[in-house]
Amino acid sequence: MERREFITLLGGAAVACPIVARAQVKRPIPRIGVLWHAANAKEEGPLFTALVEGFKDLGYVEGRTIILDHRFPNEMPDRFKSMAAELVSLNVDVIVSSGNNATPYAKDATTTIPVVFMLVVDPVGTNFVKSFARPGGNVTGVSNFASELIPKRLELLKEAIPSLSHVAQLVNPLAQVSRLYIDLTQTAAAQLGLTVHRFEARSRDELEPAFEAMTRVGAQALLTNADGLSYAARESIAELALKTRLPAAVWSRETLVTSAPGALLAYGVDSLAICRRTAVYVDKILKGAKPGELAVEQPTKFEFLINLKTAKALGLELPPSLLARADEVIE
Repeated sequence: MERREFITLLGGAAVACPIVARAQVKRPIPRIGVLWHAANAKEEGPLFTALVEGFKDLGYVEGRTIILDHRFPNEMPDRFKSMAAELVSLNVDVIVSSGNNATPYAKDATTTIPVVFMLVVDPVGTNFVKSFARPGGNVTGVSNFASELIPKRLELLKEAIPSLSHVAQLVNPLAQVSRLYIDLTQTAAAQLGLTVHRFEARSRDELEPAFEAMTRVGAQALLTNADGLSYAARESIAELALKTRLPAAVWSRETLVTSAPGALLAYGVDSLAICRRTAVYVDKILKGAKPGELAVEQPTKFEFLINLKTAKALGLELPPSLLARADEVIE
């Protein structure tokens, strides 16, 4: 081989090598930060499982094709803030925030990392997004609320207990959305001829005193709101409702606590489906979609559940017409 040909081939190889090297560089595994609200994965229960399953359903393999960094603030504002900042410092590709308590901290922590919320009430009214159709900014997600939910729960509670006149409403004042719940409940109660007594609980420690106060004012039933505390403390709330003999109307299958007598009825959305759907939003963003252009999804399907074990424990004879309308009666 002549020297000129050798040099030409060598030069070509020198140019080709970086191309081969670049082709062998692996794309970083997407890292997703998840800001929950409870203390741990066990406490998040089926919601945690549903979100993880949502990614599996899309073909992701945790640790190989996706990394999920979970953070559990235990309903503590300072931990919401520090953990949101921690996820930003890890430079995650997307932050998933669970509920109205976690989402404000995720939103405030970054204007560049996409934030996908799930199980959020009134995302427009709480200024998480500009509109459902065009969220704008870096935030979008899946809502779990429609304005008719609270009036419907009260209506079902009244039908279950025809003599009902006084209802206790359990409110977490730390939840940004509580004002909306209070206003909707008062309006619906007035139309049904009910008197609502509001009781506050900021933490699990304040639940028992709240229930004791309910019995002192003569409350005949209980209404809970969709927030982080009422979900994380769902078993304690169900036990206290049964102990104080307060038929409870709650907002989801999970908060009904069907493993034992607890809450009486639930009317709400399929929370697990929402968690699985959240993974689809993350997947779209990882593939190039802009969060501000992904419309916020609102619930269109609701389910009505009755825990007949609770009715029997409380000595309630439920109207056959009510039982017939339930999507499921747990016996």
